[in-house]
Formats: sequence, C-alpha cells, structure tokens
Amino acid sequence: MGAALPMTAVAAPMTPAVQVVASRFVTIRLYAAISGLTEKAIRRKIERGVWLEGRHWRKSDGSIFIDTKEVEKWVETATA
Repeated sequence: MGAALPMTAVAAPMTPAVQVVASRFVTIRLYAAISGLTEKAIRRKIERGVWLEGRHWRKSDGSIFIDTKEVEKWVETATA
C-alpha cells in the first residue's frame, strides 16, 4: 500500500445569480410553485367557479393562465 495523496479543494466556478420576476399571468404549474397550492386545488377552484374566468383566470391558445393580481385580491378579501 502506498502513501495517501493529500486532498486539495477545487473551487467550483461561480454562477451568476438569476432573478426571476413572474408576469401577471402565469400557467397553473407556475402558480402552483409560487403559491404553494397544488395544481389540482387550482383546477378545482376554476371548475367550481370559485375563481371566475375573465377575472381570476383566462384561456389563451388552449392554456389556462392565472391572473396573479386578481387572485391576490381574492386572498386578501376571503373570509376564514
């Protein structure tokens, strides 16, 4: 058995920080990540009419987009 070689630390190259700013309208998947709600919970709010089309969400090119500003207002005024 030979002598162990000394370990040397190698610094990883620094990756610049990236700041992401969500737009007002986001997909269900992104809104789930932002809000902590599940995609299923968001879809249920849409299906049950809790969130209204044209106000809390919109459909474009076959995709549903959540209006983050309107949903934020909904959260602020919701009763317990």
